[in-house]
Amino acid sequence: MRRIIKDDNSEIVTQDLKYIEGNSAKNQNISKILFKEQKGFCAYTEEYIGRADARDIEHFNPNLKGTNNDAYSNWFLVKHQWNSEKSSKWDKYQPVLYPTDENFNSRIIYDNGDYRVATSTDVESSNLVKLIKLDDLILADERKKYIRRKKDEIEKFGQTANEFFDILIQADIKQISYLRAIQEEFGIDIWNMIPQPQ
Repeated sequence: MRRIIKDDNSEIVTQDLKYIEGNSAKNQNISKILFKEQKGFCAYTEEYIGRADARDIEHFNPNLKGTNNDAYSNWFLVKHQWNSEKSSKWDKYQPVLYPTDENFNSRIIYDNGDYRVATSTDVESSNLVKLIKLDDLILADERKKYIRRKKDEIEKFGQTANEFFDILIQADIKQISYLRAIQEEFGIDIWNMIPQPQ
């Protein structure tokens, strides 16, 4: 997971959109804007959210949902499974690091396919890792296998990482996953290589 940067000029903000529980038509517009802003990737797993994937507007702090304080800064688009697994654990893991924290990437470190807390005394970061299962063994294993495959393919095709990932992006964006892992492992700015969906 990487730090998520919220856009002060988001269409959600400029149009003053509100999440209305049970109003799927209104909320669908919020979902579409979040999808566009996140370039189609789940905020937590950094896997591409395909058409067939169940997706949720995640209210990071679930206690704000349905209140006047629930707003764009609390909303992320995520794969349904990760939202459902987090929803009942919020109170157990407080205080928690917010995904938009400006020091996120230095407090939660990418380490050879795993995510770990930079400082063992950082309770907020430790709680976030547990809350959204950044240390999930199955997801970490998938991430490691993906990176190994991409390293092998780059070597096989004799391309630079930039060239290789640019081809994947142009051919089929669904071939891209684990954005921070790609950035860290290959030393490329994968986020800015990916065009924003229309």
